[in-house]
Amino acid sequence: MENKRRKIHEQLEVVQEGFANGVAPGFPLNKDQKQEMIDEATEAYGQFLDALKCDWRNDPNSMETPRRVAKAYVNDLWAGRYTAMSPITSFPSDGYDGIIIERNIPLTSMCSHHHQTIGGVVHIGYIAGDEGQVIGLSKLNRIVELFGRRGAIQEQLTSAIHHAVDKITEGNKGVIVTIVAGHNCVSCRGVKHQDASMVTTKASGVFRENNNLARKEFFDSLKINNGGHNI
Repeated sequence: MENKRRKIHEQLEVVQEGFANGVAPGFPLNKDQKQEMIDEATEAYGQFLDALKCDWRNDPNSMETPRRVAKAYVNDLWAGRYTAMSPITSFPSDGYDGIIIERNIPLTSMCSHHHQTIGGVVHIGYIAGDEGQVIGLSKLNRIVELFGRRGAIQEQLTSAIHHAVDKITEGNKGVIVTIVAGHNCVSCRGVKHQDASMVTTKASGVFRENNNLARKEFFDSLKINNGGHNI
């Protein structure tokens, strides 16, 4: 029997269709549409390698590279553009008025500037409203995975995750999202600095107040056994 107390959230988009960090026109794509996209991207990537004077057709290690790259984008790196996320469920908070924090959610994404990978962790905190909703714990991970697997600059990604959590926990007292991540566009090109990381935070409600105890509790929690990602 359907649980009448839970809510299901399906519309969490924050950007226009077709944008660099948005979903593909016709989203979600079916299996045949994805295969057609892979075929077209395979041909285009082969032409890209040709333009770079790469004789990939005669290299046994590179003959399938255009198709490998096309499949990686459609099925993994940009999967969030083409595949719908399962519905997000939330439940009544039943009077719990403390902070809910999930730390160290793994993040793999891609910078939309140079198409280099971003890797790090996401920390999410929120306080449900008096009559508010709490999110099923694993659903926070699904939100991160959905928006991470699209390609975006880290600032956009932080805002997208915050927007989704804020919408699902409608009536909340505050939401805060922090991302700590390394960028291959910094470590592998340009300045080539290996150990640099970027920290972005978006906060609303009580978490926007610098001297608020909730904000302090959130950031203090990130310093505890935090897998090398202290901020």
